[in-house]
Amino acid sequence: MAKVKQSEHVPQSMQTIYDRIVTLTDEFSQKHLTEEYAQLMRYATAALCRKRPSPLSKGKINTWACGISYAMGFANFLFDRSQEPSMSASDLCAAFSVSTSTGGTKSKTIRDLLGISQLDPNWCLPSKIDSNPMAWMIKLDGLMIDTRCVPRVIQEIAYEKGLIPHIPADTRDK
Repeated sequence: MAKVKQSEHVPQSMQTIYDRIVTLTDEFSQKHLTEEYAQLMRYATAALCRKRPSPLSKGKINTWACGISYAMGFANFLFDRSQEPSMSASDLCAAFSVSTSTGGTKSKTIRDLLGISQLDPNWCLPSKIDSNPMAWMIKLDGLMIDTRCVPRVIQEIAYEKGLIPHIPADTRDK
C-alpha cells in the first residue's frame, strides 16, 4: 500500500477554511478524543484543501468538521465500545450540531475522496499502528506476507522502501 504524505500544508486560498475547520476538530478532539486524533484530522483537512477543486470550498464548516472527525473515527474504530477512546456516531455528530445521516454521508464522501478504509495504515492512530495488521502486509513474489514474520533483512528492505512504519524486530523487546 502506498504511503500517503501527511502534511498540514494548504494552498493560501484555502487557509481560512482550513483554520476554521481545524479549530472545530481540535476543540472536539481536546474535549472527547486525543491529540493523535486531532493530528489525523488536521492532515485530512489539509489533504482535502489541496484537492482541485477543493470540496471544502462549498458547504458548511461544521458539517465538514463533523465528516472529517467521523471519517477518522470510522478508520480507527471509534464507534466500537471496546476501544479507548470510543463514542457513538450520533454523539459525534451531535457535538457538531449535525444529523447522524448528514455526518455519515459527509464521512463517506471524505473517505472516498481520500481513499480511507478501516485498518488503513495511512490514517491509523500512531499508537495503534503496531496492532494494525495492514501496516505490516507486503507483496513478496506475488504473495501477501506479514513482515513481522520474516527475516530482518526483508524487514529492513521493506522499511527503506517505506512499505512498513518501522522495523518490527526493533520493538519486540520493548
